[in-house]
Amino acid sequence: MNPPSTTALQDLFRAVAQGKLTPEQALQAYRFLPFEPVGDFAHVDHHRPLRTGFPEAVWGPGKTPDQIAQILEQLHQRGSLALATRIEAQVYAEIRSRLPQAQYSELARLCWIPSRQVVSHPGQVSVISAGTADLPVAEEAALTLELSGFQVKRLWDVGVAGIHRLLHNWAALQADVLIVVAGMEGALASVVAGLADCPVIAVPTSIGYGASFQGLAALLTMLNSCAAGVGVLNIDNGFGAAILAGQILRCGQRLAARLSSSGPTGDPTEDGQISEG
Repeated sequence: MNPPSTTALQDLFRAVAQGKLTPEQALQAYRFLPFEPVGDFAHVDHHRPLRTGFPEAVWGPGKTPDQIAQILEQLHQRGSLALATRIEAQVYAEIRSRLPQAQYSELARLCWIPSRQVVSHPGQVSVISAGTADLPVAEEAALTLELSGFQVKRLWDVGVAGIHRLLHNWAALQADVLIVVAGMEGALASVVAGLADCPVIAVPTSIGYGASFQGLAALLTMLNSCAAGVGVLNIDNGFGAAILAGQILRCGQRLAARLSSSGPTGDPTEDGQISEG
């Protein structure tokens, strides 16, 4: 199956080859592949899937519901997943009055219109939260991954104050990438990274008492993790963690494809074997 990053361009070439579009019409359409103006307030980046594999997402705060709806509509018209983050319920209600097909998760604060062609990616991500209060950020990560075609396991409320809860759910650690979301002192990421044999993405949250400094304490704990190789995202950035996890899996997929057609040294050999002598 072709990756979604090539779909728009391939559809354009195919339409010309089938006589459905003239070269002049195709040129006109291609003008809007790089970016497209929306009103006088935005330029939608339609080439982002071609460059990065993921479509542009809309940051909700600071935009009016009408602006968000217009950007989502343009993304959806081009066939991409149209996703807006940090959307409150009352803002979604206004968006849906213009876009009845829009869907919403109040917990994740995500509003979206699904892609017309959803591609399923191999591999699995487990998203683990330390506490229930961390769920908005954790679900933002989990749902973003699912909407992008990745398999997700969720494991909520298994923080270090009762570490036996994590150990009881050992199977959730058997994933290809782990996202660990924690506030307070943020220790869960170090614990998980000391047990797992896959990449661990740590996301500090702004949950905690005054001395947590709106997530700064958890951020510093994760940056100073004694478990080697923990990647740390910004405070409350569940969306960014999802994109990073997806990129890791997609890179692994490309590497596996190369290895399947090459020998262990990276040079093509018959049946993947290295000849002696």
